[in-house]
Amino acid sequence: MNKNEILKAYGTDYKEMTKRLLVRADLQEQIQKKCGDRKDVRIGIKPNLVSPTPAQFGATTHPEVVEGVIEYLQENGYTQILIMEGSWVGDKTSQAFEFCGYRDISVRTGVQLIDSQQDSSTKTDCKGLSIRICDCAFSVDYLINVPVLKGHCQTKITCALKNMKGLIPNSEKRAFHTQGLHRPIAHLNTALKQDFIVIDHICGDPDFEDGGHPLVKNCVMAAMDPVLTDAYVCKLLGYRTDDVPYVALAEELGVGSGDLSTAHIITVEGVNDEDMPKSRRILDISYNVDEVESCSACYGMLMSALDRLEQEGLLSKLQEKICIGQGWRGKKGKMGVGNCTKDFDFSVPGCPPSTEDIYQALKLYLSR
Repeated sequence: MNKNEILKAYGTDYKEMTKRLLVRADLQEQIQKKCGDRKDVRIGIKPNLVSPTPAQFGATTHPEVVEGVIEYLQENGYTQILIMEGSWVGDKTSQAFEFCGYRDISVRTGVQLIDSQQDSSTKTDCKGLSIRICDCAFSVDYLINVPVLKGHCQTKITCALKNMKGLIPNSEKRAFHTQGLHRPIAHLNTALKQDFIVIDHICGDPDFEDGGHPLVKNCVMAAMDPVLTDAYVCKLLGYRTDDVPYVALAEELGVGSGDLSTAHIITVEGVNDEDMPKSRRILDISYNVDEVESCSACYGMLMSALDRLEQEGLLSKLQEKICIGQGWRGKKGKMGVGNCTKDFDFSVPGCPPSTEDIYQALKLYLSR
C-alpha cells in the first residue's frame, strides 16, 4: 500500500479480519522495505491501553486485533515481537494488560509484554523540544501502532499521533499537560516514528478517551501516515483539522501529510459506513469546568462524573465552576477536583480521584 492510502475492513471476526487486512496491505513487504529479509528483526506493537477497561467499553484496543497482527507476523516468520504500552497517570499498565486480555495473548503467542511505566527513558531532541522517551521504543526495528479511533475530552480526538504518548514516562506525561498537549505531541512524533498503523475503529467512544459510550462501527483500518490518519479521524468525528492543532503542527514538522484531497480511502472488505453521529457531550459539560494544565486522567474522570450528573438532571444545580489541574497548585478557591486543589474550600482528593469518587462527592455537595 501507499502512504496516501487508508484501507478499511468491516466485520465482526476481528482477528481474522485484521489478518486479511494486513495481507491486502502487504505488511510483510513494508517491513522488508525498511529492515530487509531478516526474520529476527524486533517488531514493537503499541496498543492503546489507557486504563484497565475492557475494549467493548470504547476505550482500549481490542485484543483480537492485536492478536491478529501477531499471528500475521508469526505466520510470516517473524519471531521477535513485543507489545509495548504505558497506561495514563493514575492507572497501572500491569492491570490493563491483565483486564484487557493482553496477559492471555502473551501466554498464547509467547510475545513479551513491556510496561513502559517501568522502563528507563532517555532525553531526546524532538526537533527543538527535549522529551524523555522510554528506551523500549528505541529497542525495536519496526513499530506498529494500534490505536483506538475515539474522542478525547481535551484534544477532541485521539488516534495515531497521540497514542505515542504511551511510550513516555509518567513524569513526561504530566509535563505535556503543562505545555498544552498539542505542541509536545507533535514534536514527540518527530522522534518516535511509527512505521505502520492498524486502527481499531470497532467501538471507540466518540467523546471520552476512557470509554463508557461506545459507538459500534465494527471496522479495522490500515494506514502508513499518522498525520493523514488523524486528519481522517477529525473528518469522521465532525471536526476540522484546525480544531486539533497537533495535526497541523505534526505536518509542519514533517511527520506526514494531512491533505485529505490526495488521500485514497479504500474499503477492502464489508460495507463502508462513515456515518458518525456528531456528539458534543464533552463541549456541553466542559462549560462547568475551569481547567489549567490538568492531566488527561484527572480531567477525564471529572468529565465522566459530570456526564453522569448531567444525565440525572443534577448538573444544573452547580452554581460555580469546578477547578482542576496543575495550574491550581498552592492556590485557594471554592471548589476543585484532585490533589492540585487540596487548599480549596471543597476539594475531591486523589491523583487522580476516580470517577465514582468525584461523582459521589459532587452529588452530595449538590444535594446540600
